Amino acid sequence: MGSFEKRLSTFLIVVLLSLSASCINGHIHDEFQEEYGYDFRSYPSYLISPVEQARVNKYFDNSSAVAAKIIEARFSDFNNFSRRSLAASVKTVDVLSFGAKGDGTTDDSKAFGNAWKEACSSSQDVNFVVPKSKSYLLKPLRFSGPCKSHITMEINGAILASDNRADYSKDNRHWLIFDRVDNLVVEGGGTINGNGNIWWQNSCKINKSKPCKGAPTALTFYKCTSLVVKNLKIQNAQQIHLSFEKCTNVQASNLVVNAPEKSPNTDGIHVTGTQNIQISSCIIGTGDDCISIVSGSKKVQATDITCGPGHGISIGSLGSGNSEEYVSDVVVNRAKLSGTTNGVRIKTWQGGSGSASNIKFQNIEMKSVKNPIIVDQNYCDQDGPCKQQASAVQVKNVVYQNIKGTSASKVAIDFDCSKSHPCQGIVLQNVNFVGADGAKSKAVCNNVNLQNSGTVTPHCP
Repeated sequence: MGSFEKRLSTFLIVVLLSLSASCINGHIHDEFQEEYGYDFRSYPSYLISPVEQARVNKYFDNSSAVAAKIIEARFSDFNNFSRRSLAASVKTVDVLSFGAKGDGTTDDSKAFGNAWKEACSSSQDVNFVVPKSKSYLLKPLRFSGPCKSHITMEINGAILASDNRADYSKDNRHWLIFDRVDNLVVEGGGTINGNGNIWWQNSCKINKSKPCKGAPTALTFYKCTSLVVKNLKIQNAQQIHLSFEKCTNVQASNLVVNAPEKSPNTDGIHVTGTQNIQISSCIIGTGDDCISIVSGSKKVQATDITCGPGHGISIGSLGSGNSEEYVSDVVVNRAKLSGTTNGVRIKTWQGGSGSASNIKFQNIEMKSVKNPIIVDQNYCDQDGPCKQQASAVQVKNVVYQNIKGTSASKVAIDFDCSKSHPCQGIVLQNVNFVGADGAKSKAVCNNVNLQNSGTVTPHCP
């Protein structure tokens, strides 16, 4: 290496150290300019002479790969040191050290609770470890915040819910709940099992002689900010599998959520009162909605979702009990639905108010879906008939783009909108459905302000 190259590589090391030790690989010029706004080819001349500046330009134009290798080599020792330092600064809290047995029969709730107290009170960042190859039986448990530092919960093993309904006497709506915990990561590749069969058997939807009562949500995040939930399997929930309630800045990814098709009210991922949430790369098959988005939710993105069996991807229900409710800025992109009772659905009760607005469903494939596209402003989920009411939740500015597949019913597109508050600003663009065995399907369009773009089949009469 020539003297200029040595000086250049030293200069780059100084600059990179001042920015971030993690940004040293790849295409240096392009990535740094995009990420930080620095363009080395126009770097201030007081750092190097104009002659050397020209040589820098040539160097990056012709030898960026060589430069990357030089810097990567120079930083290898620094990276190793950084990783060692980071590992030393993170405290490990292992539930086994607090008395957890992990045999699937011993109640490990106390051990988990004590381990959480230790983790939450630590001034160091914490790695909360649930070791693999074990099954931990837990009664209802609340992981309360705020905590003093960032916590990563690594669920490597299986967590199993108690199926003794008496254990839920103090709170029959939650099993595991993270309450006001910020900067939390829950991951690990393990399983959270709600052990819900006993609850399903006692549901009025399964046994009409039973009274209709609520059941626990398996995993709830309440008022959490800067939250990451990823790489987990959540199964057989007592009712809802995973609920985000009044959370902000959430990433939920690489989740597998499943329960039997006949399990009642077992929504996969439920979003309520939550803003700025990204749900991605999830496989969901349950007895209810794969994803349900309800009141107070805003800026919701669901991408690369596989859904089925279940009731599809739903916004609502909204407006029950004459309530005022709002959902807005929702994008569902790249989804595959198979064998579901609904595809993409908006459902609202008569008598409510508020709105469901600025919603986009795009790049979606459906196979044998009963109601592929449906807006139901006369939703009624009760034993007796719902009375006719004039007020309604306004549905407006909804786009359906690049959606195709097969309908398991004759009606592939169903807009059942309110007479008093018709659906406004509805756009169908490149939508194509056929019935079973290639038969024609049809559209039903009541009280809807609709625009078609591109090829739309079936279309409203």
